[in-house]
Amino acid sequence: MVHGINDLANEVDNTLLKDIRGIISQARSLTLRSVNSLQVFSNYLIGRRIVKEEQGGEARAEYGKGILKKLSSELSREFGRGYSISNLENMRKFYLSYSSLIEEKSQTMSGISGSATPQTRSEELSLTRISQSTSTKLPLSWSHYLFLMGIHLGDERQFYEVEAENQNWSLRELKRQFNSSLYERLALSRDQAGVKKLSEKGQLIEKHADVVKDPYVLEFLGLDEKSRYSETELETTIINKLEHFLLELGKGFLFEARQKRFTFDEEHFFVDLVFYNRLLRCYVIIDLKIGELKHQDLGQMQMYVNYFDRHVKLEDEQATIGIILCKKKKDSLVEITLPEGANIHASKYQTYLPDKETLKKQLEEAQQDWEAQHEE
Repeated sequence: MVHGINDLANEVDNTLLKDIRGIISQARSLTLRSVNSLQVFSNYLIGRRIVKEEQGGEARAEYGKGILKKLSSELSREFGRGYSISNLENMRKFYLSYSSLIEEKSQTMSGISGSATPQTRSEELSLTRISQSTSTKLPLSWSHYLFLMGIHLGDERQFYEVEAENQNWSLRELKRQFNSSLYERLALSRDQAGVKKLSEKGQLIEKHADVVKDPYVLEFLGLDEKSRYSETELETTIINKLEHFLLELGKGFLFEARQKRFTFDEEHFFVDLVFYNRLLRCYVIIDLKIGELKHQDLGQMQMYVNYFDRHVKLEDEQATIGIILCKKKKDSLVEITLPEGANIHASKYQTYLPDKETLKKQLEEAQQDWEAQHEE
């Protein structure tokens, strides 16, 4: 009996090895959109072939644990680096994580061009065929997907996938946005419907409040949280790291000026930072405060916004947004000082990465509150 199982194992292993060799050979001979796309497609196919091997029945469980070890040895010897046991495990995990997405795409394609179900074994393993159905569903690099697979919450992972594609984030940018808890910071300002939309479509910029975060995370400035610095030094550091600051601001921002001067009643005023958001078609002006927010700061920003609305913006542009970045604030002060519907926002900034677990807990509590209110 043991001898029979070993013979079956050798036969199946040879078939599995032959199939995966074919996938790798296709990947090395085909020219697709890019090397990254080619790697994603071939790794998806390899993962699928491994999963199908595991689903072969009870008899195969006797040697199943050794399959990846044997594959790794043979493939590494023949094709070189990149086929370690851990890499093969990642390919398997990749298929399990994304197969439902690809199957959904294939079903959509079948309604357009006939059956998308492979008719032969060679068609099932065809890299050309699978690349056609995955090209719009797996647009990121293999390195991106390796990182994304480590995000366990489905909605959160999907959000970062959408944003990484839409914003063309590098892997470094993706990691930075994840570490700065972008998803939690945006989700905390939304109801359940808004959180669901966030995971499905990413950050949508449809109204003024959509461009505002609280807090803003400025760890890239390299300012020691305990050190003393002036508002001028903070502004200068932001300008020196402008690319990073634009990434933190979010979608559609264009930089126009620093210390933008305007004159009113023969008195000069200076706006710290002036941006334009092309999605909302409006100016966004930012004032920097290194201490606690005062009601005078809100009044000053109201005057800045009024001036831009009346003397700078064009008739077909939207109302100006004012954002005060401050170290500390009291929401009650902001609420009582500003008129209802004002396009002015006070947000805290911090020069260190947030505690991700604390934000996750706050988001869970907020979702529970929303559910309780809905039940009532």
